[in-house]
This record gives sequence, C-alpha cells and structure tokens, in this order.
Amino acid sequence: MADPVLLITGASSGIGAATARHAAANGYRVALAARSADKLDALVAELGADSALALECDVTDKASQQAMVEHTLERFGRIDAVFANAGIGGRPGGFCGADSDVWKDMILTNIYGVGLTIQACADALKESRGHLLITGSAAGRTTIPGSMYSATKWAVSAIGYGVREELRGTGIRVTLIEPGMVDTPFFDEQPDHALTDQDIAEAVLFSLSRPASVDVNEILVRPTPQIDN
Repeated sequence: MADPVLLITGASSGIGAATARHAAANGYRVALAARSADKLDALVAELGADSALALECDVTDKASQQAMVEHTLERFGRIDAVFANAGIGGRPGGFCGADSDVWKDMILTNIYGVGLTIQACADALKESRGHLLITGSAAGRTTIPGSMYSATKWAVSAIGYGVREELRGTGIRVTLIEPGMVDTPFFDEQPDHALTDQDIAEAVLFSLSRPASVDVNEILVRPTPQIDN
C-alpha cells in the first residue's frame, strides 16, 4: 500500500516521536497526537507538513480522542495503523505512601486512555483491516513491590489480550510492544544501561512491516545485561 497512515498517541517526545520519525522515513503518513502542541508543531515541521499532522489531544477525554480520529480521516482519508502509546510513569511512595493524585492521572492515562483510543479508532481500523499497537511494559510482566505503574501495565497487557480476541476475524492485527527501561524523558533517573527510544521505534516498524497474514502478538524488548568491570 502506498503512503499508509499511522496514528500515534503520546507522539510529542520519547518513543512516540522516535516512532513518528522512523515511520515517516519508511513511507508512512503520520498523525501525531499529544497534549504538547508546541512539541508536535516542531515535529511536523521536521517531518514535513505534507505527510505529518499535529493533533492536540487529551487521551483521557473521549471527545478529544474522537476529534483526533475525525481530523485524521479528514486529512488523510484513512487510518491503517494506530499506536496507543500515551502513558505516564510512577513516583516513589509505594502503595502506602504515594501521592494518590498521581495514581489517578496515571490510571486514567495508561488504562482508560488506551481503552478510549481503541474505541475511537475501531471503526477506521476495521475499514482498513489495519493494525493496533499498544505500549505495554516489561513492568507488566513482573511483580514490582509497591508499583502502581506496574499494575497499570498489567492492565494494559490484559487489554491487549482481550481486544485481540474481540477483534478476531476482522482482519485487524494487535501487537503489544513491551519495553524494558528506556532512556527517555519518561523517567527522571536512568540506569547506566538502557534502551533508546529508537530501539522501540524499530520494534514497532518491524511489527508493522510483517505481511498481513502475520500477527506479531507481543514484542518484549529489554536491554542486554552488562557486566561492570
């Protein structure tokens, strides 16, 4: 297909922005959604206004997500793939001492926001027999003491498994992208060895590039363990 359309939430920085750049370099038109309008405008200027569209969007708001899809269809006429990537990280405090307001924002963004993206994009993806990709996490595969962030990513994994079964027979592929620690603005502190956002963008494009008959269910990407001398 010539010039397929990829819609990315959380596109203004980190994994989302890296994926936008990688997708554009591989012939995709990209619809870029995030709350940071200035960062989106800069990214569109970098990628070219002919093939990139900035969409200011709050993923926790249903009307905002519906408008995101409508504007993408008005501009590009179709949506071939959606990368539900928007998310926010946790803070110290565990379950007993954390700021519960941070929990609320994180749960609404990481879980509710993904659900709204799926709802908003479902009809367009059914029309194109497209591809839904969701950013999970290696943290959603293990128990991390006191981590509400990990709990939200367990929920994201469940959403991925559940929506795949719901969409079975529609031709839509569903892929969970599950990064380990990535060196992005998402976290304030990084270990000495971490993945780059480009590493995850390449995993997204690998999944998108498979034949329509191949559904890559999950890609778990972790940094190679290093031994300090």
